[in-house]
Amino acid sequence: MALNYVLDQGFGGSFKLGLIVLSTDESLENEARQVLAGRDASLVHTRIEAEPDVTPKTLKMMEKRIPSTVKLLPKGLAAVGYGCTSASTVIGTERVAELVRIHHPEAAVTNPMSAVIAALNALNAKDIAFVTPYVKEVTAPMRALLQAEGFNPVAEGAFEQSDDRTVARISEISTLEAIQNIAKTRPCDAIFVSCTNLRTFGIIEAAEAAVNVPVISSNQALIWHMLKISGVNAKGWGPGQLFLQ
Repeated sequence: MALNYVLDQGFGGSFKLGLIVLSTDESLENEARQVLAGRDASLVHTRIEAEPDVTPKTLKMMEKRIPSTVKLLPKGLAAVGYGCTSASTVIGTERVAELVRIHHPEAAVTNPMSAVIAALNALNAKDIAFVTPYVKEVTAPMRALLQAEGFNPVAEGAFEQSDDRTVARISEISTLEAIQNIAKTRPCDAIFVSCTNLRTFGIIEAAEAAVNVPVISSNQALIWHMLKISGVNAKGWGPGQLFLQ
């Protein structure tokens, strides 16, 4: 017997987002779920191979893998986010968008660095302190990009890790202490906490209360920007002052 059926827009209706997550990342998806829990939204993921040893050379290797990875995401996405702060800097934010649009030409595209720049502009922040888990050769291109975009990096603190598996294990208390310590070194308009694998959602609001400036993390900015470029009013959906914009 043939059964009747009715088609609709599927899970999440017309609000569909896609994420490219690193094979070494254990944090981005979990923090994204905290923002979208209970929302009429669809968030789908695909994984891209990433070397656990994080250097500019290994980050650049992902460039050739993006098209085949993003091809695995379903069609009809409002936005696609490439979830690596340091690789999007090394590869180039425009190049990342170009590669994603090979298979998703209609989707808006972002990445953590583009999202952080948009977030800093939304918060009118120019003097930036930042906390990173990585070694200097990885953080230097990010600092240079921020400077090229008109921001003034005034202080930097790093856990100096080169293994992404270790980054996923850095406690949020350690990150909170790092934010508080870097805030004592120089006055700043905002503190940027880099890396999608570094957990922050549990401490962003406590950190902002402690240092009295906005705290922007890679995951917070990426998810906020994906929602923004999708035309979604997500005020109050996530942690921190950014989600009040």
